[in-house]
Amino acid sequence: MNLIRNIAFPFMPLYYVATAARNKLYDLGIKKSVSYDFPIICVGNLSVGGTGKTPMVEYLITLLKDNYRVATLSRGYKRKTTGFQLADETATAETLGDEPFQFYEKFKNEIIVAVDSDRNNGIKKLRSLKHKPDIVLLDDAFQHRKVRAGYNILLTTYNNPYYKDYVLPTGNLREPRTGAKRADIIVVTKCPENISDLEKENVIKKLKIDNHQQVFFSSIQYADKIVSAKNKIKLNSLGHFTLVTGIANSSPLVDFLLKNQLKFEHLNFKDHHNFSVSDIKDLETKGLIVTTEKDFMRLKQYASLRDNLYYLPIEVALSDKAKFNTLINKFVES
Repeated sequence: MNLIRNIAFPFMPLYYVATAARNKLYDLGIKKSVSYDFPIICVGNLSVGGTGKTPMVEYLITLLKDNYRVATLSRGYKRKTTGFQLADETATAETLGDEPFQFYEKFKNEIIVAVDSDRNNGIKKLRSLKHKPDIVLLDDAFQHRKVRAGYNILLTTYNNPYYKDYVLPTGNLREPRTGAKRADIIVVTKCPENISDLEKENVIKKLKIDNHQQVFFSSIQYADKIVSAKNKIKLNSLGHFTLVTGIANSSPLVDFLLKNQLKFEHLNFKDHHNFSVSDIKDLETKGLIVTTEKDFMRLKQYASLRDNLYYLPIEVALSDKAKFNTLINKFVES
């Protein structure tokens, strides 16, 4: 992969100019963005995947759902449907995409979940519902500038922050680093739990934030139990198992399991992997299977796996959680 990216280096300036020009057209109002008179919060990143958008959206859902009618709107990456889709009891990972389906499965009686690659159309459809949402959370829409979200939350990882990265195809950035200026909040995700105040200050300096921007740090907290459709098992009671991951970066999960001295075989697939017939047949020969919650949403449809299929829940642990919550609530109330 590094060799391919090095070979592609001459094309990086072309991508940079194209994406920078597109952003400038929106900044100047030549390309139009649509604003709305109700709260829209966008969660996104500059890089290609793996920054923790799904846990952050779930954090916002949990924060807001008791006081407001909340809707999530995603593109529905790798789904087998087109256009606007509203989640209901017939929904699957194939009709919604794995991440929106995860939102639906976890919060189905409390929020509205929809997908549409045209976010403006999706917002209009949601607001035309009989019980329309008070708030729309846009999942992975930071580059979707046809919508002007009222509040933008930008995520970047501790190990690969955007200020160390480059635009595609040599780096992982979807647009130049200057795009971060559109964010209201920047969250440095997947931090070590013992990150010091001095290290936080150093990171903030390198982010070169504007006066209107706030920076927070978050880490991943793993549960002490794995979960199936029927029961839970304590991690410290596990024997050998097979770990199955189809996410952008499985290293934090692997490191956590190794730190807990667990014994496992790791089958590492690419992000949003569509499991083939041969993949499923291979998994049927395994014993206990532990996976991520996102992968669980795609794998649980296979009856032959269900009895041995578990996932490890995670949640976001935010620095200065009270301040973050206050900023979000103030925006929504305003």
